[in-house]
This record gives sequence, structure tokens and C-alpha cells, in this order.
Amino acid sequence: MARHLITSAIPYINGIKHLGNLVGSQLPADLYARYLRGRGHEVLFLCATDEHGTPAELAAAKAGKPVAEYCAEMWQVQDKLGQGFRLSFDHFGRSSSEQNRKLTQHFAGKLFEAGLIEEITEKQVYSNADGRFLPDRYIEGTCPNCGYDKARGDQCENCTKQLDPTDLIDPRSAISGSTDLEVRETKHLYLKQSQMRDRLNAWIDDQKDWPILTTSIAKKWLNDGDGLRDRGITRDLDWGIPVKRGDDDWPGMEGKVFYVWFDAPIEYIACGAEWVEAGKGEDWERWWRTDKGADDVRYTQFMGKDNVPFHTLSFPATILGSGEPWKLVDYIKSFNYLNYDGGQFSTSQGRGIFMDQALEILPADYWRWWLLSHAPESSDAEFTWENFQASVNKDLADVLGNFVSRVTKFCRSKFGETVPEAGSYGPDETALIDTLTTRIRAYEKHMEAIEVRKSATELRAIWVAGNEYLQTAAPWSTFKEDPDRAAAQIRLALNLIRLYAVISAPFIPDASAAMLQAMQTDDCHWPDDMAQALESLKPGHAFSVPEVLFAKITDDQREDWAARFAGTRA
Repeated sequence: MARHLITSAIPYINGIKHLGNLVGSQLPADLYARYLRGRGHEVLFLCATDEHGTPAELAAAKAGKPVAEYCAEMWQVQDKLGQGFRLSFDHFGRSSSEQNRKLTQHFAGKLFEAGLIEEITEKQVYSNADGRFLPDRYIEGTCPNCGYDKARGDQCENCTKQLDPTDLIDPRSAISGSTDLEVRETKHLYLKQSQMRDRLNAWIDDQKDWPILTTSIAKKWLNDGDGLRDRGITRDLDWGIPVKRGDDDWPGMEGKVFYVWFDAPIEYIACGAEWVEAGKGEDWERWWRTDKGADDVRYTQFMGKDNVPFHTLSFPATILGSGEPWKLVDYIKSFNYLNYDGGQFSTSQGRGIFMDQALEILPADYWRWWLLSHAPESSDAEFTWENFQASVNKDLADVLGNFVSRVTKFCRSKFGETVPEAGSYGPDETALIDTLTTRIRAYEKHMEAIEVRKSATELRAIWVAGNEYLQTAAPWSTFKEDPDRAAAQIRLALNLIRLYAVISAPFIPDASAAMLQAMQTDDCHWPDDMAQALESLKPGHAFSVPEVLFAKITDDQREDWAARFAGTRA
């Protein structure tokens, strides 16, 4: 048994997330966490809401609520939706927590002591129309690198290049759209990331098994142009963590808060402290500090490719720069973008299917299966309603659901609702056991390597193997001439349902639970020995015929949904 720490990129508080967000971090992280737990490993899976910065302030203002009240309400919404999608977080925290405030101020103090923070008088963009300094991400314009006309002042979403607001062509306020901007002087703290460049380069070079997508983005940011630049960690805002050095005030920084990119990753650690505070666990430091036992923990992060620079460079710079024995990430699983029906998913522009809408029309397992089996790993992927319908109908309804239905209904009609006793396994069953052994070992290999699409492909092949056996064995025909032989075939098939429930649980947990309930067992042991696993349900064991696991999506439904979600959320 190993110990695994898993975090997924923490979502912004300003609204309900779309399916592209879900498949880019939280959902594959949940898949991995569920798999590891199923194999008997000790897992701590943490996530939280990212609640600071201008996005929260603007969303609260739009909702007509105080920002703290708005964030508390939206945390409940996101928490409920996470539960709706069966995301198995050990704790779902908040970056506005007291634990994160203390830890962020602690890190700032340690970085200052290490000479890695300096006070800079700089020029920032001030919007006369809005009456405020504009944070980088609330200045929009045309990217000088790729020409994208909705680039932000901190980064271009299109080409991922790091920017300063003054780099933008034709800048405007993202709040009001005003171009009445001027540059004013203000004082801020900067993290001297440039001094960490060599250490970060060496650390990244040591990560031999990272995905190419992760490493290439990190190296690009480190080595392109001027390389890794110093970056501001404070802002002139009301909402956020007050600037302090540990417990001490920071002269000259009164009224300022830490920039959201600085405190948000620290929430991964603080979330562990929240987990303990909530009474869900003990001793969070054994997961996060190598001097307290975390040296034997494997830490895996999940995120979309736009979050890679902060997690490979800025957050590690904070941890390494502190000089303290905090746990660094071991593996970063990054994803490309999932696009929507010929365009892009976009929270800010309300384009695509959002988590609440998805659950209104279909249960979570339908979405989980499609999203994970089409995860944008090696390249961007695209959601289309036609593909979604085909995948659900073929994979879930025709292959898995049909197998469960045919086996249980036939057994009930010929042998009753208990596992048949007669007959013994023969060459066909031995051959199936050998096939399943090979396939499940391959499935395990892909899951352990976090190869999401390959894992889904292998799981489907395991379902197909059972169907092919059933078609070849044809117990409904065998029964007419050799009832005992048919009984043995059905006994194996019933045990296959239990096995499918166990190995499918990371992908489709509700269907897995329904299969186990129908088989009237709580035996979730992983099939290390296939022959033994297929004898778990003993002769005479009672079962029931379940409701339809997966209903097919009709053409009328598909057309209706395509029209309802044509690209813009009201």
C-alpha cells in the first residue's frame, strides 16, 4: 500500500463551471483517486474554491451581494455540483479560509527572510471610468504575440504567453470596456522568481516521467525571451488576504492584499489543515511536510494546460524559496482543451454546457464516461451531440447495460433469482479468464500511468469480452439441450457483473453501485486473481434484476439538447 496525495486545479468562485473545466482537472483526478482507493492505497484527495481577486468582486457586484456572502453561496453551489458528479474529494475547501490566510502570510514572511521578495514602485493601469486600478487580468486587448483580440493583461489564453498590461495593443477595461486608461504609480511586492530559475530548471529536468505537454510548457516559460520573470504578488483590492510577514504587519503595504495567483496554490496545503479542522482526518502535515513523514507520499496534480506555468514554476518557487521542507509535486497531469460543437467552452462568455445543466438532463455517469473516454490528453478534443449520443448508446447501453440485463433476466426466468449451482467451467470459461486477466493487467497499467483514454478503451474491451463470451456460449440455446452447462455459463456471467462493478467504479460509480446492489454484495475486492474473482458469488447467492442501467439517447432528445445548448448560456 502506498500513500497518494492528489489535488486538482481549484476552480474560480465566479460562476458554475462548464464541462471543459471539469474534464481538465477535477474529473480525471477523481478517476485516479477512486482507482487508487480501489487498489487499497491510502489517498488524500483535495480541492477547493479559488475565492480571491477581482473575478469574485465583480461577480458579487453583478449579483448585488457582499463579496464574502457571494463566495459562501457559490462555494455551496460548487460543492453540491461536485457531489452531483460524484467527485470524491476528501475535503473541498475554500481559499478564503483562516488556514489559507495564515499559511499565505507565513510563506510571504519566509520568502522575505530569504531575500526573495522586494518592494517595487511600479506603474499600473488605472481606469478613470471604473475609479480603480485594474488587475492584469481585467485589462483586455490584442496579444502582440499571436493577435488574439481578447488577451488578458497577465496571459494570452490563446497562445499562453505571459504578458504585462502594457504589452497589449488597444487595451481596454474588462469591467466597463472603457479605453480611458492611464498609468499611475503604486507600490507592490514582487517575488524574485528569476533568482530561482536555475533551481527550477534542474528540478524540472529531474522529472523524467512528466507528460510532454507539461514539460514543454514549463520549459517554454523558463527559457523563452527573458526567461522566468519576477512577478507581483500584491494588488490594490479590498477582497483578499491582507499583506503581512507572518504575524507581523508589512510597513507600506497597508490596505493591500496578496495577488490571487500567490495565495491560490497555497490553498492546496491549507486545504489539508481545513480537512483536519473539519474532523475528517488527522495530522495533515504528514502529507505535506517531508520532515513529518511526507517523504513517502506521491503527490499528483491535475490541471488544464493554461494552469501549467503557475504549478511548474511559480508555486514551486514559493515552496523552494521558503527554505522549509514542504512536499513538492511528483507528477503533473495536464490536459489540452475540450471544445464545444465547433467553438470553445467559455465561462466568461457563457458558451457550452455547464455542470448544473448537464445534471438536469442526464445522470452523472453518462457525462463521466463520455468526458473521460474522450479526455483531451494528446490534443484538443471536441464535444458534439452526435458523438455523445453514439458513445452513450454503444458503450453504456448496448455493451455494459445490455449484458447486465440479459444475464439477470435470463437467470431469473430459468434458474430463479439465485446463482445457479449446477455445471462446471470448461475450456470456454478458462479462455475468457485468460483474456480478462491480460486485459485487466493492461487496464491497471494504463490507470497507474494516468492514461485516461487508453484506460477507458481497455475497460470497454473488458465489457466487450463478456458480451462476446455470452454470444458464443448462448446459454439460452444451451439450456434446451444441457441445462447444467447453461447454469455454469450464467454463474460465470453473474460473477462478471460483480467484477465489472468493481473495475468500472472509477469511471461510472453510480452504475457500479447499482450492479453491486443487484448482485446483493459489498465485495469490492480488486480482481488480482481472475479465477478467484469469478467465483465470488457462490452458488445459491441471491441477486435481483436491476433497473435499466443506461437508457439510450433518442434522436429527438439529441436534437432538442443541441438546440437548447446552441452555444450561449442565458
